[in-house]
Amino acid sequence: MQRGLKAREARLAFWMLLPTFSIVIAIVILPVIANFWIAFKPIQLGDLRPPRPAVRESVRSRPQAPGEALVVRYRVQNRTDNPITWARIEDALPPGLTPTELPQACRLQTAKIVCELPQGLEPKQTVNLTLRFTAGPAYFAAGAPYPRDTRPVVESKAPNPILARPFTLENFRVVLTDPDFWPMLKVTLAYTIFGTLLSILLGLFAAQLLSPPFAGRQVLRGLFLFPYVAPVIAVAFTWVFLLDPFAGTINALLLKYGFVHDPIPFLSQRYWPVQFFGLTVQLPLALTMVILFEGWRYFPFAFLFILARLQAIPGELYEAARVDGAGIWASFRFVTLPQVVGILATLFLLRFIWTFNKFDDIFLLTGGAAGTETITIKVYDFAFARANLGQGAAQAVILFAILALFLVVYFRYAPKGEV
Repeated sequence: MQRGLKAREARLAFWMLLPTFSIVIAIVILPVIANFWIAFKPIQLGDLRPPRPAVRESVRSRPQAPGEALVVRYRVQNRTDNPITWARIEDALPPGLTPTELPQACRLQTAKIVCELPQGLEPKQTVNLTLRFTAGPAYFAAGAPYPRDTRPVVESKAPNPILARPFTLENFRVVLTDPDFWPMLKVTLAYTIFGTLLSILLGLFAAQLLSPPFAGRQVLRGLFLFPYVAPVIAVAFTWVFLLDPFAGTINALLLKYGFVHDPIPFLSQRYWPVQFFGLTVQLPLALTMVILFEGWRYFPFAFLFILARLQAIPGELYEAARVDGAGIWASFRFVTLPQVVGILATLFLLRFIWTFNKFDDIFLLTGGAAGTETITIKVYDFAFARANLGQGAAQAVILFAILALFLVVYFRYAPKGEV
């Protein structure tokens, strides 16, 4: 009896969860499968739609009196690199025209000209169809209509390139042998690691600052959320304006107070020489600005999580630490930090994944120029700038593999009980 009841409950739970599973499969899993599929295919951006023939109609000879000839030519072209297996062209025939010479592929069908190419068109193939008619009095009685006043209707069939093309590793070869791949991977890791750490450290500092009670605390907490909730395009363009070498506020202040003698192109200079204890260090300027933007924009996310954890720490722990003579730093090290290490590990995992996949911030600030090109920017470059969807998908698969490797390492070495 109990076994039958459990089976019915299991079936009921399955049917209740089936819509959710279907949505997850449709939104998450199927696009991932499609991306992997395209990564192993030589697919261009234009291959997303099956090829269609281009038809150009031209009038070679136009009659001026009854009995004269009207010559029309249809130029049918397959401008793609994919074959077209069947094509059909249908066009209206003006009244008063009698066909005198029709290609084998064309026929007259109730005031319409129908041309069919059952063998289709090979890639880059062109077929010319020339039709001759004799104009009668009815043609001129109808006002001698121009044949090109009506547009031919074109139908065609062709194999879908995404399904028909052979599988290949060429996309991965092009991506991995690109001279920019390894420098770009270093930039991506530097941007991700330092941007993630900076956002978490700023969030930890802000949470420590706004955790104790004081007047106006709630207002400041709300203001600290502004970078995260503001539209990214608004804050990014604000940073671009502030850091502009000619009209930016930052450069204006630096020049006014004599910190620099020339404007600094913060977002367009790859390296900037910095004197450090007598040594000249080449600072990756644009990348540093992008990392600072990443830390500033996303520290409120870490701030909220850390603040919630700080509020849950029992006050008795701090009282006991003070009784033992612990100062501010000792209390933070031995009381606060052990209590928040779990949420810090979780935040690092989430922010690392999201930052590694970030596209819009860098694209809006620098467009990937001046040494800020990351893997996500390269995916866009392959897929849309170069119109090579297969190589863009291959780059995305490599990104996925790197993230999967990071997750394996993270869950292998993360503190037990914290993940």
